[in-house]
Amino acid sequence: MKSLVIFDLDGTLLNTIDDLGLAVNYALNQMGYPGHLIEAYPRMVGNGVRRLIERALPPDARNPQIIDRLLTHFRKHYDEHCCDLTEPYPGIPELVAELTNRGLNLAVTSNKYQFATEKIVRHFFPNANWRAILGQQPGVPVKPDPSIVFAALNACPTPKAEVMYVGDSAVDVETARRACVESTAVTWGFGPVADLRPADHVISDPADLLPLLG
Repeated sequence: MKSLVIFDLDGTLLNTIDDLGLAVNYALNQMGYPGHLIEAYPRMVGNGVRRLIERALPPDARNPQIIDRLLTHFRKHYDEHCCDLTEPYPGIPELVAELTNRGLNLAVTSNKYQFATEKIVRHFFPNANWRAILGQQPGVPVKPDPSIVFAALNACPTPKAEVMYVGDSAVDVETARRACVESTAVTWGFGPVADLRPADHVISDPADLLPLLG
């Protein structure tokens, strides 16, 4: 029986790609670099905003100083517009509501920076039973390092046997493996389905998570 469900955010709970892509394109435009089609961005996400911006830059411009400046432009835009086009995947609001009604503890662990992670989660799921909403913090390694999962477990002490980690990418599957918790990979997100096979479970509908929780 699971008592804590830890969700990834982007590509798992919410389709954030339009707002992410527009914010990166805004930052690139501010500094004279070419942007990308929104359809290109799912291949760039998954390891935090800094890596996203690095991947969006031309290879000869990928130096820390340029990335730092682009991050400033990105955050200026994204902090204001992160909920404009973002939306939950079909069935996710119902799943989160059902988990809350059942009394399960919920957490989010994201490679997105903390301000945006908390703003987005509170905006779309204001009544859920969140015990931890954790984004990327300075000095803390991003997933697949399991530190953020351990932080969620510190916020909501739970035996690992009672934890289910849910994500949409190989990064999430590896994060769960390193944290030694059970994993469920979802097929509706940004990651290629072939990369999800090492997960303990793979689901294609949010409702399919419920029987896995015991």
